[in-house]
Amino acid sequence: MRTQVAIVGAGPAGLMLGRLLERAGIDTVVLERRSAEHVLSRIRAGVLEQGSVDLLHRAGVGARVHAEGLAHNGVKLSFDGDAARIDFPSLTGRHVTVYGQTEVTRDLMDARNASAAPTVYEAEDVALHDFASTRPRVSWRQQGQQRELGCDFIVGCDGYHGVSRASIPGDALTIFERHYDFGWLGLLVEKPPVDDELIYAHHQRGFALCSMRSHSRSRYYIQVPATERTQDWPDSRFWDELRSRLNPEFAARLQTGPSIEKSIAPLRSFVAEPLRFGSLFLAGDAAHIVPPTGAKGLNLAMHDVGLLADALIEFYSEHSSAGIDAYSGRALSHIWKAERFSWWMTSLLHTFPETGRFGRRIQRAEFDYLVGSTAARTSFAENYTGLPG
Repeated sequence: MRTQVAIVGAGPAGLMLGRLLERAGIDTVVLERRSAEHVLSRIRAGVLEQGSVDLLHRAGVGARVHAEGLAHNGVKLSFDGDAARIDFPSLTGRHVTVYGQTEVTRDLMDARNASAAPTVYEAEDVALHDFASTRPRVSWRQQGQQRELGCDFIVGCDGYHGVSRASIPGDALTIFERHYDFGWLGLLVEKPPVDDELIYAHHQRGFALCSMRSHSRSRYYIQVPATERTQDWPDSRFWDELRSRLNPEFAARLQTGPSIEKSIAPLRSFVAEPLRFGSLFLAGDAAHIVPPTGAKGLNLAMHDVGLLADALIEFYSEHSSAGIDAYSGRALSHIWKAERFSWWMTSLLHTFPETGRFGRRIQRAEFDYLVGSTAARTSFAENYTGLPG
């Protein structure tokens, strides 16, 4: 088998790259170690910057996000019960759209299936070969048969634990990483959201977030120690804790019910540099992880593959390597700005016992400055709705 671009990973990044290249007449094969059903079962956030929505339309899969996505013109922040709103359009002229990552993946998967572009699910023992050369290969095993794919380029969109980044020699990568000693305990419920916009809350007991998937499905999070287990958090305990961390007005509007999903997500920051090694490129979670506080994870992945798609299209249509040569530097410049914003939001809204009373006063001063300064609110809105790339 041979193709032009082999894409490892059938999450939203890999499928989006495949779709953009397919529409430009570039052949791709997508390899995924899990089943299609497993890929669609992953529960992830879905706050989309306008750039990500534009990319869905460019890929020809924007109909559902246009019809079903929830446009949000701001977010609400609270600190120990004091609430404020950041109005995006008045500050930046932009907004964000709430549309679940699972739905993004479904739209892209359906489009790839409809065009019969090749996707290999349940590909076992995927291995990358000769990517330091101009004739890379990918091998895998499926139903007991060994397979191999020759290509011009390999793109690793297979996540933090995938084979792509792990295949690069350690001395060729520089890793930047920070682990937080807490996580987010998340609960999904079939109840209307507390508010028509996201609510980010800082409380002395810890961070809380009120989010949503639709007008009738809500997603809630609370900060918990990294050592906590979901089985130690029955629904009643979760609801009591969430309510205690919210502004009284928001808490009074909270509608509770039995959870339909519950999980704990660890928080970490991670960047690998560079994002290119010979004929192998990294994109999405294979290249970087951000805390979910700033809603940047999916948007960064979309930005990566948008840049890379343009670079590969330029390579094949204009016989120019300028775009692929510049990809790593351009992507990393954007990634580090998103890492900074996610770190800043995490630092503002979570509790850090090691910082003591002084640290909480600094957080309070930061919150008051944000609320009281047009310049600070504009900076927040620019970063949250998406910086130009």
